[in-house]
Amino acid sequence: MGENVKQLRTRIKSVDSTLHLTKAMQLVAASKIKKAIDLLEHTRSYREAMLKVIKSLASSQECLRSPFMQERPTERTMLIVIAGDRGLAGGYNSNAFRLASSVDTDTVLPIGKRAQERYGGDVYRAEAFTLSDCKALSEKLCKSFIDGEFDRLMMVSTRYVSMMTQEAELMQLLPLERSEGDKSNIAAEFEPSPQKVLNIAMPEYLCCMIYAAVRESFTSEVAARRVAMDAATKNAQVMIDELSLRYNRARQGAITQEITEIVAGSGL
Repeated sequence: MGENVKQLRTRIKSVDSTLHLTKAMQLVAASKIKKAIDLLEHTRSYREAMLKVIKSLASSQECLRSPFMQERPTERTMLIVIAGDRGLAGGYNSNAFRLASSVDTDTVLPIGKRAQERYGGDVYRAEAFTLSDCKALSEKLCKSFIDGEFDRLMMVSTRYVSMMTQEAELMQLLPLERSEGDKSNIAAEFEPSPQKVLNIAMPEYLCCMIYAAVRESFTSEVAARRVAMDAATKNAQVMIDELSLRYNRARQGAITQEITEIVAGSGL
């Protein structure tokens, strides 16, 4: 028995509606990606400059006495998880959550609606996350760390590599890590002392790292969504072509059957 013509027609309309949706989301993502990459490049430059200054300060023996560099027993960990505000972005959100689940943490601070849906609590929208939001958050985190509310601050974000590649990464923000091989590339003297300058600069450093991670993650989200929606649009078009072929065959079969019945009936 041939396929149901009405059901095939309904499926074609449904897939066509989905195709229009994925195509629209692809175009929106394409319109955002250029601006996102431009902002990302400026943010990366600022982050690299800030890292050089902090590494220069951290290379001083005096800074080892700073509360931001003192190692202490890790009993309480706060984890910042940066995810998307929307879905339909391939494995972007799931990769970040998978990495976050590997961290033994007591408190999660979500940035992005998807992270808020998963972990609860207050939420910052990733797309609308401003520098003012970041500064207020950084000052609060520094104070909480000094007050001993948590012993370690970690962050899960997604690094933008290319349109086809985005990598979830985990980094420790507090306490500040100092490698034995760290050497300053900046010839500078800090007044009144390296430790005091480091203590003053830490909220700005934390703000820079978080804001840069949000920009990296947002760019990764837009790129992942564009690629995912491009693939979905192509798959939807393939499905429509296949369903249309089946529809035409079913319709032709139904017409042929009707003609056969008419001819058979006229001979009685």
